[in-house]
Amino acid sequence: MSAQPSLILGTAGHIDHGKSSLVQALTGTDPDRLAEEKRRGITIELGFAQLTLPSGRALGVVDVPGHERFVRSMVAGATGVDVALLAIAADDGVMPQTVEHLAVLELLGVRSLVVALTKIDLVDEEWRAFVADEVAARLEASPYAGAPIVGVSSRTGEGLDELRSVLDAAAAAAQRTKLDGPARMPVDRVFTVKGFGTVATGTLWSGTLSEGDALTVLPAGTATRVRSVQTHGRAVDEAAAGNRVAVSLAGLSTDEVRPGDFLAAPGSCEATDRFDAEFSYRDPFSLGKPLKSGARVHVAHGTREVLGRVLFMDGLEALAPGGRALAQLRLEEPLPVAYRDRFVVRSYSPVHVIGGGTVLTAHPRRRTNLQDEERVLLGALESGDVDGAVGAHLGLAALPETLSQVAAATGLGPALAEEALARLADEGAVAMLAAREPLYARPALIQRLVAGMERALMDFHSANPQATGMAKDTLRQAAAPQAAPAVFDALLGEAARRGAVVSAAGEVSHPKAGAGARMAEAAA
Repeated sequence: MSAQPSLILGTAGHIDHGKSSLVQALTGTDPDRLAEEKRRGITIELGFAQLTLPSGRALGVVDVPGHERFVRSMVAGATGVDVALLAIAADDGVMPQTVEHLAVLELLGVRSLVVALTKIDLVDEEWRAFVADEVAARLEASPYAGAPIVGVSSRTGEGLDELRSVLDAAAAAAQRTKLDGPARMPVDRVFTVKGFGTVATGTLWSGTLSEGDALTVLPAGTATRVRSVQTHGRAVDEAAAGNRVAVSLAGLSTDEVRPGDFLAAPGSCEATDRFDAEFSYRDPFSLGKPLKSGARVHVAHGTREVLGRVLFMDGLEALAPGGRALAQLRLEEPLPVAYRDRFVVRSYSPVHVIGGGTVLTAHPRRRTNLQDEERVLLGALESGDVDGAVGAHLGLAALPETLSQVAAATGLGPALAEEALARLADEGAVAMLAAREPLYARPALIQRLVAGMERALMDFHSANPQATGMAKDTLRQAAAPQAAPAVFDALLGEAARRGAVVSAAGEVSHPKAGAGARMAEAAA
């Protein structure tokens, strides 16, 4: 049996505004699993349930913490959410964590929001209308302006049917956050199940997972294999992106995969200690202070949070509240980020959400002053201009690159990169070199490298007039020392095709000197 992609509904809201009670009333599942949560009456870790809507559509529900100490877990839960359900108590109104959770949802790119005005049985109609107006006014300046606001009571059941219908409509119009590409899943829980071994759970961001699939645990790089797959407690042959997934992992203990790790298809991404990003400074509590370049911050991505610094590009010293800028995030611990991943930044101390953004390049040079082509590359990635990004990257490349190298460097993935390279080749903006794995480069780069071979050969012949030619690897060291032998062979073949060099018997010569000239004379 295969689990088709479902949508993820994530709750949000201030502590004690009734999120977990609402989830239980809607789904029949109590997401407060831990003894400490029961004792304290709050959600500390992520709770999960499944909601079946009137249309028959099933939503995976992530109930995230509301207490300020657990905003980090809220970020983990909101990552991968397609529709957000914001709980606001009618007897309390908008509170600090309401504001912070809204900022997180917006920064993580959650497009669809439904507001549940909870505990309406505790207030009269006039107060309920007043709070609903307050909420609508708060949302007016956000991407969630006009979001539906539904009054509910988990205790009496009032409004629950209306809320289910509104969620059904929101789900029908929602866009899934991630689907295409290789398997990537941030891990939010790890435990042991008798007969299954180590089990990791999370929301599958992209790709599919099936029994026998090879996976890598990031950032450690440990290899493992999928023993079995479940979605919402049901065994499936294949889990698709968008589902809540539990996978049992072969050969791993619970010490070798932990909450905060990523499970990813081998080679699909690598952990990095820095990345370039489009960064937004939100200042949700209106403190009014600019964010200085180099500020130490908490960076939350997937289900992990690490310390790092935000450095703005091209000499920008500080960013005013509400501002956006290109930035390089330098991390104290590596994260397995990829192009278009969302991240959230919290201030170092006191800790609260201050901004976030979208990853543009995952493995950039350590720099903040951009070259022209780097600026073009980041701008193209930000706008989704695939051809522009590939062209700009090749404009920066010092050597021809394979499709896999171009795809990895731009973060676009092999399919998009291959299509872009084909279009650019048709336009004459990119040239392809024949090799076991074809190589791509800007025509000007190939011309420079071929000209470098010619100069090296002429210098050699001038210094060694009796020699027939240079050993191939000696020429490589002289003309293109950074080129791998396979890349140099492709360049040498192109140079020979152009008549710039003559290659025979393991030696290379210039067509006007040494063995090359003699061969030309003999041919004449």
